[in-house]
Amino acid sequence: MTPPPIAHSLGGGAIHGGESMNDAHTEDSAFRFNGNWRDFAPIAFTNLLLIIVTLGIYRFWAKTRERRYLWSRTDFIGDPLEWTGTGKELFIGFLMAVLLFGVPLILLQVAAQMLIMRGMLGWAQLFGFGFTFGILYIVGVARFRALRYRLSRTRWHGIRGGSDDKGVLYGWSYVWKSVVGGFALGLMIPWSMIELWNQRWSSMSFGPTRFEAVAEQGPLVRRLLLCYGAVILFIIFCFAVVAAMPIAIVFLPLVGILLGFVLLASYYVLFLRLAIGGLSLNRLDFRFTARSVDMVKLALGDLALLVLTLGIGFVFLSYRHWAFLIRHLEASGEVELASLTQSTTEEPKQGEGLLDAFDVGAF
Repeated sequence: MTPPPIAHSLGGGAIHGGESMNDAHTEDSAFRFNGNWRDFAPIAFTNLLLIIVTLGIYRFWAKTRERRYLWSRTDFIGDPLEWTGTGKELFIGFLMAVLLFGVPLILLQVAAQMLIMRGMLGWAQLFGFGFTFGILYIVGVARFRALRYRLSRTRWHGIRGGSDDKGVLYGWSYVWKSVVGGFALGLMIPWSMIELWNQRWSSMSFGPTRFEAVAEQGPLVRRLLLCYGAVILFIIFCFAVVAAMPIAIVFLPLVGILLGFVLLASYYVLFLRLAIGGLSLNRLDFRFTARSVDMVKLALGDLALLVLTLGIGFVFLSYRHWAFLIRHLEASGEVELASLTQSTTEEPKQGEGLLDAFDVGAF
């Protein structure tokens, strides 16, 4: 079976038939999002109503309905993705996470408080450290298992992804690499983020092929240094302005918040470009084309939506973020359907319960 060809010859890689991808995300891009917010609105508002009526329990099924719509409106080389996960899986995964991890951590915290009340501060601090590292470990496992679950429930041409790794060792890597990332005023954060991304994705596969993640941290370190430099210059600027015009102290905090917002967006979008740009699957390479201004526009649009709708617009955030991701996602290389076979990795029986329990992202 030969998939439909991709137009726009540009030299270099190809998506079948020797044809390549354009740098701009056009209608002929490998990834296309065909969704419409008007079509998504009935799903979003019905989910909101049912979540309220069920006191939040329906949110697992709501998430499944959203993903089925978003995946079905996302094409790769002309063929749509399919989401096969269920709300029941997410709900059971959440309950298991609470019982296996949430309850022990709560008990650990209670024990620390009791030790403080008895004056045993040394033991209380030890329990406190244990609680902190326990949270870090669980968040790491959550990120790994959520990605593993999502790949296992994503199908293209009937082929799914997954991993036989359950994320136990990744959890420990997440702990020590996150701690090291805070060294030297946070200058090791780029190394930590890139290393964890590479480790997580290198453990995943799609069909018979394992992903390769070789993202580099160099440009991200330079971006972080630029952000630090901008903050230092802004502080100097604030002292100078306040000395000349004391009334400026009223609006300078707002300017600082806006600057921090822009710097954060600039750093994170570069991380995504480097991380996704270092990702490959057999002879298929990926790219993320969004720039800082695109990320700022997305975030400002989210804020405006929430403010203008008095918060109700949050039901459209998942739609906006998915559409943003897919519209800036590119691929180049070759896809040979004849060589694609079904993944032999284990399919997790429960959903991303840890992800829901600790509210962390998988991507």
